[in-house]
Amino acid sequence: MPANSVDHAADETKAAVNSAAESATKMSAEAQRSFAEAAKRFERVISEGIEQLRAQTRAYTDTAGQQFDEAQQYMTERVRERPLAATGAALGVGVLIGLLLSAASSSSRR
Repeated sequence: MPANSVDHAADETKAAVNSAAESATKMSAEAQRSFAEAAKRFERVISEGIEQLRAQTRAYTDTAGQQFDEAQQYMTERVRERPLAATGAALGVGVLIGLLLSAASSSSRR
């Protein structure tokens, strides 16, 4: 009878080990599925965010391009109306920038 109880205990131990191994395998598979689903959701959210950003960027680019075209047209019209005044203003701005750059250059040499 003692050998029978030892065999019975060994069988129960094997069954418990097998059950624990099966449970661990199932838990591992569930965890992998859960991580895969979370990764897919994360990827979808990121993709949607990038698409929204692209759409907003396109709108801002279109608006900026339109405003730049309007500013260019405005400046062209003003230069055509008063070419001498525009030339004088451009010359004055150029001289001012040159003076500022030369002053900054000479102060950095000291």
